Amino acid sequence: MSLKVLQFGASGQMAREAVRHAAHHGVTLTALPREVADLSDPAAIEAIVMAADADLIINAAAYTAVDKAESERDLAFQINGQSPGAIARACAARGLPFVHVSTDYVFNGSGSRPWREDDPVDPINAYGDSKRAGEDAILASGARAVILRTSWVFSAHGTNFVKTMLRLANRPELNVVADQVGRPTFAGDLAQAALTIGAQLAADRSAPAGVFHFAGAGAVSWFEFAEAIFAQAGHRGGAPVPVIHPIPSRDYPTPAARPANSVLDCARVERAFGIVPRSWRDGLEQTLAELASAPA
Repeated sequence: MSLKVLQFGASGQMAREAVRHAAHHGVTLTALPREVADLSDPAAIEAIVMAADADLIINAAAYTAVDKAESERDLAFQINGQSPGAIARACAARGLPFVHVSTDYVFNGSGSRPWREDDPVDPINAYGDSKRAGEDAILASGARAVILRTSWVFSAHGTNFVKTMLRLANRPELNVVADQVGRPTFAGDLAQAALTIGAQLAADRSAPAGVFHFAGAGAVSWFEFAEAIFAQAGHRGGAPVPVIHPIPSRDYPTPAARPANSVLDCARVERAFGIVPRSWRDGLEQTLAELASAPA
């Protein structure tokens, strides 16, 4: 019998990829858009879970406007902090497993080694702080939940760094930050990781829960990521290649501070669930191919 999954989020990058890959994972997935499930209303969200005909809950919805969160802190905390806690409490009451997506921005970006799941969180912006609040609420709920932290998500959908770079490709020169490092993550790979983990949680009550990291294999700076985007797009004949200049973060000020080191250690998810992240370059190639084949 097919696993019934209720997913919060329908139009985001990971949410759309989960819908795409659900059948391959033996899953019947119902994705709730914001019009049906508004995460700014935690009480309504909790009621949805309590009434749901589902074997597993996935939260692929979030407030992700990092800079805007500095001026919309209360809204960010409702969506990223309070509602995930409400979902988790309802899951705990019903005995439903829960997979929630979080972020590298819960860390302060210090040091040079990859961040492990048990490293102390210390967010440096409102968005990261709101996601930390969600993690805390889930862990306190008693739910059998997996918090899946990820980083630098991209796909052919929505707004992301790959699409931004391609949109700016007609400029002769670009300045790109070179002192922030992370692991780019293809949304399709993230969605499949969440579905794999969720299926194991639903099938085996002894499956591990808690915090795990999942990101594309390989660490790069935003500057190096941009170089790869234009190299692969240019190779496909899909875009002109501007001259890219590496710059420090101080030369590109933003309302929200960004962590310098966002590299996540993903060894634990491989040990626990057998999930081995593939290179982000493979995901980039897939994304560029999808964008190239999309109707103009």
